[in-house]
Amino acid sequence: MARSRLNSGNTQAEELPKVKINKQSIQQVIRLLSYLKPYRGKFILGFIFLILSSASFFLFPLLMGRLIGTSTAPTQGSQLSKEILDYFPTELNTVALTLLGVLFIQAIFSFFRITLFVEVAEKGLADIRRDTYFKLITLPMNFFNQRRVGELNSRLSADLSQIQDAITTTLAEMIRQTITFIGGVIFLVLVSGKLTLMLLSVLPVFVIIAVVFGRFIRKISRQAQDKLAESNTIVEETLQGISNVKAFVNETFEVGRYNKSIREVVAIAMRGAKYRGIFASFIIFCLLGTIVTVVWYGAHLVQTGEISMASMVTFILLSTFVGAAMGSFPELYATMQKAFGASERVLEILSEVNEPISINKNDNAVRQKIHGSLEFDNMQFSYPSRSEISVLNGVSFKALAGEKVAIVGPSGAGKSTIAGLILRFYDAQGGNLLFDGRSASEFSLTDIRNQVAIVPQDVLLFGGSIYENIAYGKLDASRDEVISAAKRANAHDFISGFPEAYETLVGERGVKLSGGQRQRIAIARALLKDPAILILDEATSSLDSESERLVQEALEELMKNRTSIIIAHRLSTIREADRIVVLEKGKVIESGTHDELLQIDQGLYRYLSGLQFEV
Repeated sequence: MARSRLNSGNTQAEELPKVKINKQSIQQVIRLLSYLKPYRGKFILGFIFLILSSASFFLFPLLMGRLIGTSTAPTQGSQLSKEILDYFPTELNTVALTLLGVLFIQAIFSFFRITLFVEVAEKGLADIRRDTYFKLITLPMNFFNQRRVGELNSRLSADLSQIQDAITTTLAEMIRQTITFIGGVIFLVLVSGKLTLMLLSVLPVFVIIAVVFGRFIRKISRQAQDKLAESNTIVEETLQGISNVKAFVNETFEVGRYNKSIREVVAIAMRGAKYRGIFASFIIFCLLGTIVTVVWYGAHLVQTGEISMASMVTFILLSTFVGAAMGSFPELYATMQKAFGASERVLEILSEVNEPISINKNDNAVRQKIHGSLEFDNMQFSYPSRSEISVLNGVSFKALAGEKVAIVGPSGAGKSTIAGLILRFYDAQGGNLLFDGRSASEFSLTDIRNQVAIVPQDVLLFGGSIYENIAYGKLDASRDEVISAAKRANAHDFISGFPEAYETLVGERGVKLSGGQRQRIAIARALLKDPAILILDEATSSLDSESERLVQEALEELMKNRTSIIIAHRLSTIREADRIVVLEKGKVIESGTHDELLQIDQGLYRYLSGLQFEV
């Protein structure tokens, strides 16, 4: 348990994996970007504002240079080309007002760029989330048997959030920084070719060193996160098992274990702090050193009359923008890599073949009515994930409409598998499942599941109210129908005893209710559904005597006038069944009534009945 939780904590601390950006990965992302088509008008408009805001960005250093240039003699060194400068005002106040006007216009462009991109991305991502969720819940059961819930939840949360960040922020930022870098280099060359060559010979080296060193520091940070997750796991385990800790008087031991873990966190954090300090010092030295070098060389060119003071100021500002753009590319590229990886995993789900279940509520009406006759005809079945193990080997039995047929046998005999096959959670590899004498393949999945209900051993209630959980059996049921179902299920009395009655919240998975109460709510839910075929999968096996009595009474009400398949370990609950089918190792070895089976010498049912009687 500790190991699994530790691994879970480490997984959360790790970054999302990255993939190489190549032709195939780009094609996958384009598939997801197709979700933006309904909003392409606003996307194009946002892209135009992105270009305008990036282009207007260059007016700032040019006007700043012009602003400073108005205080110097025009003949003091060359400035930008005459064709460019002719478009700028020359009077000091006019230049300053123009500069403020440019900043204001750029702020407007940036506002519309951000709002439009976010609107398009959010609406497109909402469509992706909807389709991914629908795809998930309509996938066959075998898909869920091979994957963990946390992994699937990550697709809807972490992966789609990564894609969301990429579309709303990273993509636009990459375009903006690319325009800034290319345009900045062009303007730098126009201002001074010599200063540009000097800058480009030094700046890339510093950026590369900073990127490599930054990755090393992030690696240490991840190590610290992993170790912190380990210490948090200790706290979680200790608090969950606090009764055991106190019973064994191991408080001191747990404190020592936690103290050791957090000291390791401190050691890694101090190591990371040392390297971050070195990194920060390096960046400060290199950044300021580069500025000093550029200013020194620019001042030399000013003294020799090759450039003006205004041009040097323009160059320094432009070089700052170019350096920032260059430094942002590695991080933006890494973010896009993670987004490409997230896209790949989301598309894996969207590419899965789902069950033919409609999301349209109007398509869920029953088209082909099942009267209740059920037959297994020589059914052969192995779970797809364990195809080498045969679970059912030629199972055959029949339940006529309105009959109660019990399925018994030792653990692993295939009893619960029969329930899954009736609900068409899986398809058998051989034989045939018949409803009213017709093959199950002639009925839609919606028709079958709308007319089959199951009451399992471990009832799962959703985290809403009792009313909502009962109404889940028939979403358009009236309140009177819900209350009537609760009364028939022996649930109305205990529900009415709660201060909030039917509006009482059941808690996550129904933890605020007892096992018997959960079972009766599940029975009320099944009664509301009014199925033609009912499956009871060991519905009373984990209840105390009083709860079992109340649940059994509710089950008797539920089984009236409908075909019932009763899977049970307690043989006392199935004595009145019309037929009892005994399974062993996936085969039907006995069949008959309770009295008939007791007459079989050396029979498995007689043996199991004898064991329970002795107990």
